[in-house]
Amino acid sequence: MITEEKKEVIKATIPVLEAHGTEITSTFYQNMFKAHPELLNIFNQTNQKIGDQPKALAMTVLAAAKHIDNLDAIVPHVVGIAHKHRALEIRPEHYPIVGKHLLEGIQEVLGDQATPEIIDAWGDYYNQIAQVFIDVEADMYKAAAWDGFKPFIVRKKEVMTPEIVRFTVDSDDVDKTFTAGQYITVKVKPSGYPYEALRHYSICSNDAEDGITFAVKREVVDDKKGVVSNYLHDGIEEGDALFLSAPAGDFKVEEEHDKLLFIAGGVGATPVMAMAEEAVSKGKDVKFVYSTFNEDHLPFKDQFEKLKAAGADIQVKYSDTEGYLNRSDFADSDDREIYLCGSMRFMNPMIAELNGMGIDDSRIHFEPFGPKMSMQKV
Repeated sequence: MITEEKKEVIKATIPVLEAHGTEITSTFYQNMFKAHPELLNIFNQTNQKIGDQPKALAMTVLAAAKHIDNLDAIVPHVVGIAHKHRALEIRPEHYPIVGKHLLEGIQEVLGDQATPEIIDAWGDYYNQIAQVFIDVEADMYKAAAWDGFKPFIVRKKEVMTPEIVRFTVDSDDVDKTFTAGQYITVKVKPSGYPYEALRHYSICSNDAEDGITFAVKREVVDDKKGVVSNYLHDGIEEGDALFLSAPAGDFKVEEEHDKLLFIAGGVGATPVMAMAEEAVSKGKDVKFVYSTFNEDHLPFKDQFEKLKAAGADIQVKYSDTEGYLNRSDFADSDDREIYLCGSMRFMNPMIAELNGMGIDDSRIHFEPFGPKMSMQKV
């Protein structure tokens, strides 16, 4: 355990991390990839280019510093990240590499401000945090439905909207057990791309009779095309093989929650679609409010119709003619547990609307797409 004296050193670095955190983590990634190019086969290079991954790491490091006297406060955040690490096959041997280059990043950016005392304190604290992750992930590896990445055959490829394609993949060699709300991780090697590429995609149906179903949005940010999403859209057809790691993630409907409100925007419907199907099958009271641009961009039409036929209250709002979701769309939801999914740009105003209705954060359960940029729950 880190000493009290070193804890005080860590606390004193919080203002510096707030001012230089992203610069430090950007430097860390650059140096680590230069020394260990094999790690480029694991990390999302699109998120690196647009800056999401360094910002997410900076937020995690900052949260760890702020909660040094009560690390239990960040356990839910650790568990969420650990699920992604297990899905990506992050192993204990990777942690010393990360620690070495993170400390070097601090030293490089801060220069003389990074005294030996500060580097020593952060080295000890990093090792403590790393061990927490290693222990949590060890249990996750033991519980995984299968080890490593296994080949699955694409049984169906369905174009649902101009941006979203739904895949159903199957394998006779693994136990396809999962919890509604979880995601799988796809590993591909696109032609002309120098590395393997791994991406998480939410399982979008609780029905696994024909295999595991997930949906992929074609990602384009400014002039940067998502390597994997565009490859899956354009290069993968029925009959092709995809390599998947076992389902992961801790976003799920708690058994004791019987009256539910699901809120989603765009491709954020994917995990809550499976969760809503599971909830309806258990006889729970389900309301599902969904936002998309217009009818041409409405995915999962068949699944929405099945949910409606099973008794769920389905409400779809088109933003081009009806505007964005607001508290009027969540009327009569005061006694419901709320499950929310989408980008942080979508979810932050939704959480604000719900809070404005007097709904406490303890009743709002959410899963952001992409690196977790908000520490609202920490």
